[in-house]
Amino acid sequence: MTNLTDSLDYGRKLVNSGLEGAREGEEEFLHGDRLGPFLSHSARHAWKHAAVGACIGAVGGYFEKERHSPWRAAGFALLGGLIGFGAGLAWESRGLGRCIFCDAAKSIKKVRDEHWFEKNPIDYA
Repeated sequence: MTNLTDSLDYGRKLVNSGLEGAREGEEEFLHGDRLGPFLSHSARHAWKHAAVGACIGAVGGYFEKERHSPWRAAGFALLGGLIGFGAGLAWESRGLGRCIFCDAAKSIKKVRDEHWFEKNPIDYA
């Protein structure tokens, strides 16, 4: 049972270190600013991508299999707009995502290395 407890503790350490690294990455990227204004700025710029996606979706939906339905075109426009907005938001906030991912990965790697050294002590003497 102690092996299971040790594994759970190790898993908890990994998750906590990843979350802490993600917080550090966010703080590093934002330089003390708040996240809300950054996301608002990114969302404002993502609307361009949403408009392109909506246009592509509308045209694709209208001419799909020769069923010229305005309702089908509207549905595809909505879907294209949502996909375009999501892609645009991801693109506009890619720097934040990179910082969060890199710092979380560094933090997790540190915990993994410490765990490995606990299980495999090196005797230099």
